[in-house]
Amino acid sequence: MKAIIHEGKLGMEGLSLRDFQEPAVNSGMVKIRLRTAGLNRRDLMVLTRHKEEQPPLIVGSDGAGTIVDAAEDVTNATVGDEVIINPGLGWRQNSEAPPAGFEIVGLPDHGTFAEYIILPAANVEKKPAHLNWEEAGVLSLAALTAYRVLFTRAKVKAGDTVLIPGIGSGVGTFLLKFAKAAGARVVVTSRSKDKQQKAEEIGADRSISTNCDWNEELKDETIDIVIESIGKATFEKSLKVVRKGGTVATFGATTEDKIEVDIRHFFYSQLNLLGSTMGSAEEFAAMLQFIEKHKITPVVDSVYSLEDFTAAFKRLKESENLGKIAFRIAE
Repeated sequence: MKAIIHEGKLGMEGLSLRDFQEPAVNSGMVKIRLRTAGLNRRDLMVLTRHKEEQPPLIVGSDGAGTIVDAAEDVTNATVGDEVIINPGLGWRQNSEAPPAGFEIVGLPDHGTFAEYIILPAANVEKKPAHLNWEEAGVLSLAALTAYRVLFTRAKVKAGDTVLIPGIGSGVGTFLLKFAKAAGARVVVTSRSKDKQQKAEEIGADRSISTNCDWNEELKDETIDIVIESIGKATFEKSLKVVRKGGTVATFGATTEDKIEVDIRHFFYSQLNLLGSTMGSAEEFAAMLQFIEKHKITPVVDSVYSLEDFTAAFKRLKESENLGKIAFRIAE
């Protein structure tokens, strides 16, 4: 089968599209003929976490396709089912944090940028009927991350005002759509005027430049929740603009990880600071129900063939996208 492989060198220099051995099912597993897959920031990090001396690795966490084989002991899925992959391995029930041994598809085990993948049957769910293959293939990791940080951690409710710094990411666009579906007011930031405009077209109530004075621009807003994923470049601004008693929840850092906090402002303002990552299988199922109830569709920025993987990775690395980048693997 054809697959995007990382081997031999760190970074994108270690990527290639080549033939790779087709996987076979074991007990409790299903084999999926992938139709589409989605790029995530995690895939860029895998290119440095997967070392030169390690065996070749198929990259990718998101995907959707059709089950073509299933072990005899599998009871929740059958051959022919159109499914979407839950990339979280080993996190079944809701909990305050991922359990020991939690992993994500695409490292250390093989991922989704291939014609076939085998996975535990517990990690597939029926594809929502209203989604096309490109939408289904880019959904899982970003949507689950957005769902947990917004609903489980920050506990957004109707009438809240949510600020989303850096709206271009896949998670950012899901945060926007989920918050609007929950009845919240949503303010976004971006360095790009074009992304600001597109965000408003897909539902943002207001957009501002990431580089502006947030306190001045948002002086007429009461920001209840900030969902942070940028890190050092915006974190202090987020803490200063959220209302007293408000919440800042973070799930990532696309700029530097280490930040400085004005701790006196933090405790006098009675702020809540929450961390979040991915989500459980129970949250994944609840997320799919929410998506189907509100007929939410992912924002698909662009679609590439596996052969054009270099251009796809480059677009993500340079943050040119608004929403998710997809690979079309099979018609």
